[in-house]
Amino acid sequence: MITEELRDSVSVSSQLDFSIVSSARNEQENIRGMVRDIESALKDEDFDFEMILIDDASTDQTASVMKEQEALNSWLRCDFISPCSTRDRNGQSAAFYHGIRLSRSSVIVLMDADRQNDPRDIPEMFQILKDTRAQMVQGDRTAHREDNYVRRMTSVVGRISRRVFLGDTIRDTGCSLRVFERELGLLLPLEISGMHRFIPFCARALGFNVVEVPVRHHPRIAGKPKYGVFNRFFPGILGLVQVRRMRRHLRNAKESRVG
Repeated sequence: MITEELRDSVSVSSQLDFSIVSSARNEQENIRGMVRDIESALKDEDFDFEMILIDDASTDQTASVMKEQEALNSWLRCDFISPCSTRDRNGQSAAFYHGIRLSRSSVIVLMDADRQNDPRDIPEMFQILKDTRAQMVQGDRTAHREDNYVRRMTSVVGRISRRVFLGDTIRDTGCSLRVFERELGLLLPLEISGMHRFIPFCARALGFNVVEVPVRHHPRIAGKPKYGVFNRFFPGILGLVQVRRMRRHLRNAKESRVG
């Protein structure tokens, strides 16, 4: 378990290649499989890494399974950002915000805990980040999307809306699998609810270089999706308005950080 002392004294370690950050909300059936997937994908690679798994007020046995897996895997660290009550749910943006700040590597890997992202894509994405001038490598599931028709169509509508209102050309901003520099991650406005939907756009608005690469995508085989038409579409529209208003502030944030 991550202690209060550790929260207050996180320092970047040059020995870690990357920190994987993920959030879980009622994913008790997927946690063990996700941990196995990550270990299987990375065990033969010469990587030193950690994973920070944040529970977002799950109401099932997710927290217990996380603790069990943390005890079995030295590279896994778990934390809980709110009590187990749906009233206190913070959301994915807050979970990512929290996890990035607990990370101890200069490189962050974000991914979902539902096993739809494939950790086998991480080594290639990490290498692209190292070999190019990009500060973020964004996954693109377009060619391999394993969601139902409604979810695919809402993604298309969202992509068109972002292009029209923001000039955003990212094809699959809804893909959580991305690799980026920790410095960039600390500047993302993830303390604002819903901003996880606009991470690549915010990165570009801050002046960072983002490249997209095709990634695998798997159908959900356990648990229930957390986003449907209503809790995805309407918050997305509200997010468009918020991001459009804060665009100038995002540029200023990078300038002040560099200065």
